[in-house]
Amino acid sequence: MCTVVIRIPERSGDPTLVLAIRDEDPERPWNPLGRWWPEPHAGVVGVRDARAGGAWLAADPAAGRLSVLLNRADVSTRPESELVSRGGLVLESVAGRSPQGAPATHGFNLVEVHGSRARVLTWDGDSLREIELSPGTHMIAHEDVDDPATPRIERWLGEFRSQAPADDERWWMPWVEVLERSAALESTDDRAIIRDNRPYGFPTLSLLACVASVSDEGVEARYGELREPGRWGGLDLT
Repeated sequence: MCTVVIRIPERSGDPTLVLAIRDEDPERPWNPLGRWWPEPHAGVVGVRDARAGGAWLAADPAAGRLSVLLNRADVSTRPESELVSRGGLVLESVAGRSPQGAPATHGFNLVEVHGSRARVLTWDGDSLREIELSPGTHMIAHEDVDDPATPRIERWLGEFRSQAPADDERWWMPWVEVLERSAALESTDDRAIIRDNRPYGFPTLSLLACVASVSDEGVEARYGELREPGRWGGLDLT
């Protein structure tokens, strides 16, 4: 139940700005933002799933591409033995190879950024859809883009839209301030962004966040972990 906030620029050539919060089982090991992969992904920077070897978020700075994966419920009846990890989709995506047809994975929302443009590929186990994101600020979780039926989107999208990124190198701070305000809610509240999903039958809690500025000239990304899973204690993005 990850969350992504993304701002698409009005002018072509301006950067796309991304804030991504990762919810995962704290017992599933990961590697922080870095260069973890050999050829053909040697230039890729990302957050690596140490168990399956794929990525939650990855960027190819030389190509001006960034992708991030959010889990989504699906209606697939395919047996688990026929399915593969979704993390490989992210590495393929930043290499310019987007999923097609009927991916052999559980459901997902795959956010793809290329310079000043972005889209979301949605797979529900039945159909693969593409949503091109218009200029402005959008929010994605485990259902559709800007979905008002998702409580955290209904509650916080307006605040993210009203907080223009700062006009300096710490552009993400107004969005982090929204995150901090959102953490006044209990982490089990449906409207919470910093989450504890265990009461809903999932072993996942909010663990970390990344921010990224993506343009044709490159990708600048930062990473920070929460001091305690599912709890706000500040966020040092380095």
